[in-house]
Amino acid sequence: MKDAFGLPQSLLVLGGTSEIALATARRLITRRTRTVWLAGRPTPALEEAAEHLRSLGAQVHTVAFDALDTESHEWVLGKVFAEGDIDLVLMAFGVLGDQAHDEREPLAAVRVAQTNYTGAVSAGLICARALQTQGHGSLVVLSSVAGERARRANFIYGSSKAGLDTFAQGLGDALHGTGAHVMVVRPGFVHSKMTAGMTEAPLATTPEAVATAIELGLRRRAETVWVPGTLRVVMSALRHLPRALFRRLPV
Repeated sequence: MKDAFGLPQSLLVLGGTSEIALATARRLITRRTRTVWLAGRPTPALEEAAEHLRSLGAQVHTVAFDALDTESHEWVLGKVFAEGDIDLVLMAFGVLGDQAHDEREPLAAVRVAQTNYTGAVSAGLICARALQTQGHGSLVVLSSVAGERARRANFIYGSSKAGLDTFAQGLGDALHGTGAHVMVVRPGFVHSKMTAGMTEAPLATTPEAVATAIELGLRRRAETVWVPGTLRVVMSALRHLPRALFRRLPV
């Protein structure tokens, strides 16, 4: 069960090598989280992440999970929840893709969409049902400001995040009053391996800053978290900008 401050004692990470997810896990372990499940493709990186979290004092398990293998989700995630209640599920998997390449190779674009959206719908519904059965717990979904309005530079990735964001908001409404809770996190540009080599966008942030925002959001039982918070105002303005003007922006 969560402690008196709303922080989890048990954590399931979907996307166990995500830098944001691991920064969040580290932060929560310094509070009260003691049991962590890292779900991801079996790789040395996943095992290294688990060992690092163990060194911080947590009991850490790894489980093979592939966002694209939706037929296995029920069985894989069911096994985790069968081991005991999960206070927090952090959905952190996703791929950025390569816009120029993916436009030329539609199957590559489909992989981005299936990973970021279809895989998340499958895993999200399964985890939401388990949290509802428990009668408590939070599902934190890493969305992106890229989903707020399609941009020429990354509309394939952005559209997948837009779908994910809408799905997560609707799921939160569906779970309202059940004891389970959904929180959508919308970071801007995050310095990470995924964005290495890319031109930094304004209001860039770090995995640690996103982790801090997630913790504060959990304490408040927030439904939407922007990182940094200034992006709420910025994206509201961009969302309502006339299309002819928006096309002229260097975004």
